[in-house]
Amino acid sequence: MTRTRTRQRFVAVMLAAALGLSLAARIEASEDQSAKIHSTSAAASLGAGFRTGRVTGYPVPRFVSIKSANAHMRIGPSTDYATNWVYSARGLPLEIIEEFGNWRQVRDADGTSGWMFAPLLSGRRTAVVGPWMAKSVRLHNEPRSSSAVIAKLAPSVRLNISNCDGSWCNVSLQTRRLSGYVSQADLWGVYPHERVE
Repeated sequence: MTRTRTRQRFVAVMLAAALGLSLAARIEASEDQSAKIHSTSAAASLGAGFRTGRVTGYPVPRFVSIKSANAHMRIGPSTDYATNWVYSARGLPLEIIEEFGNWRQVRDADGTSGWMFAPLLSGRRTAVVGPWMAKSVRLHNEPRSSSAVIAKLAPSVRLNISNCDGSWCNVSLQTRRLSGYVSQADLWGVYPHERVE
């Protein structure tokens, strides 16, 4: 078995473990299933500005979120480097733009970039209402602009993403029990036309 196929099998098994699948399901996670798992999001767009990460094999760039209560952004990929910022916003989306060992170079919605220790990050998808928006964004009860407006969201409001169809995202507020649909173009944390399941 080639090195690439072995790595794909390892990635599929680790992904299955992370998703909580049984041991039998993990063993069955072959190269074909690995490709199927990755094809639904940014991985399907590798030919359009994405490349394969040198450590994980996942697409770069890609969006993740902060899972730690305090996440240090450093100026280099080691604890030997100084801390630039400390993020205390669990669930804040970040974009991974490079990989180096157990470190990920990330960028936030304001364009600030630095390095974070990979275990501080989660694959759970979140977003913020685009900081570039001049006015509030409408949260609709259905995925179309003519549907009823549930709320108006200010720029930089954090949201959990349930799914996106390429045009609309089903989201919920992180601080309140309120959910609905937002135009995907109004969010930072998901790529244009990306499908998230």
